[in-house]
Amino acid sequence: MIDVGGTHVKLLATGRKKRVEFSSGPEMTPAKMIRDVKQATAGWDYSAVSIGYPGPVIHNRPVAEPHNLGRGWVGFDFHKAFGHPVKVINDAAMQALGSYEGGRMLFLGLGTGLGSAMIVDGCLEPMELAHLPYKNGRTYEDYVGLRGLKRLGKKKWRRHVMDVVERLKTALEADYVVLGGGNAKLLKKLPSGVRLGDNENAFRGGFRLWKKPVR
Repeated sequence: MIDVGGTHVKLLATGRKKRVEFSSGPEMTPAKMIRDVKQATAGWDYSAVSIGYPGPVIHNRPVAEPHNLGRGWVGFDFHKAFGHPVKVINDAAMQALGSYEGGRMLFLGLGTGLGSAMIVDGCLEPMELAHLPYKNGRTYEDYVGLRGLKRLGKKKWRRHVMDVVERLKTALEADYVVLGGGNAKLLKKLPSGVRLGDNENAFRGGFRLWKKPVR
């Protein structure tokens, strides 16, 4: 299970309790990621791979280059690179799948950017809400992603996160919202119908990909 983020790539395999991670960033191409994964997992025994990708994925393939990584992801042959069956899914969708507890759930990942996915009665729909316009000519991600946190400071950032959560929860008629991603832990008080997720749920979602069909 590979969770590809804008700042780190995190790895875990079935039967292992401790994850492994290494830095990513704007120079991280898929070929470099593969080399680093193989080096970090030397000696691991696995027969299939799940990849959480920070961008849109259709029919098991990235369809746009990531905003916070290097180039070359679109069209890359992950199956050939690993020599095993590979399932690629949007990273927020993978964490959403691992966080789901029924009904209509909206997942928002507060990390380097803003990940988003919705699951309605078991049907998973990855979403790309991050780059929609929000305020003052800026996008949702500009306010609640890492750039927004650095620009606004924690206090103002928290207010915008709660505003974005309420807007999207209402617009998408979600029963509840799960907030994941590395910066979700910076939030203090959460309104009713909103709960914190856990980054470890990304691994659970990656494993679930092989246990049940995702529509």
